[in-house]
Amino acid sequence: MSNGKTRIIQEYVPGKQITLAHLIANPKKELNKKLGLNEEGAIGVLTITPSEVAIIAGDIAIKAADVKIGFIDRFTGSLMIWGKIADVETALREINLTLENKLGFTPAKLTRT
Repeated sequence: MSNGKTRIIQEYVPGKQITLAHLIANPKKELNKKLGLNEEGAIGVLTITPSEVAIIAGDIAIKAADVKIGFIDRFTGSLMIWGKIADVETALREINLTLENKLGFTPAKLTRT
């Protein structure tokens, strides 16, 4: 019986994996506004396990391209970056490559909408 409270259950599988690497090429202004992004631009979204690696991925992203971090959460492994389409794509690819080649992660297929 529901008492009006929402339950969230998170499950992590052991291992080192990028579970999502997605580029939103041309988001509508409304999406940027809801995400707290004051400027227009492409958005990159990643989820990574173990979750603390989102910090490393954020560092890789800002060193690889002219992107800004919109959101990072070391507890859920979520990372959101934004900037010009080419820069966001470069950063997502570099995160995949670096985590795979230097840290032994399973990369994610880069998807795009």
